[in-house]
Amino acid sequence: QVQLVESGGGLVQPGGSLRLSCAASGNIFSINTMAWYRQAPGKQRELVAAISSGGSINYADSVKGRFTISRDNAKNTVYLQMNSLKPEDTAVYYCKSSLRKMWTMGWYDYWGQGTQVTVSS
Repeated sequence: QVQLVESGGGLVQPGGSLRLSCAASGNIFSINTMAWYRQAPGKQRELVAAISSGGSINYADSVKGRFTISRDNAKNTVYLQMNSLKPEDTAVYYCKSSLRKMWTMGWYDYWGQGTQVTVSS
């Protein structure tokens, strides 16, 4: 089966930095888009950043210039470098991968379990 495991969340002061990682494992044939979403209490889950297999990137307006998404295709891993963090960045961060499993034809979305990011003094 396929698993997405996130790491790197925690508590950080405003203005600080964190780096999230998400590694996909299992019987994976190919990965297309990898993305980070977040969900704050009482709010809907929102896209933070996404990166395609070809390297095309898009960011939510609220994180442009502060967050950087990258991926290591050899490791099936996506990263989110978060700088200049603000209290409003506090949320559970989830990674999502659109991938195709071995011996199958379809592309499906898989989600990680989420990692808490808290920005507070």
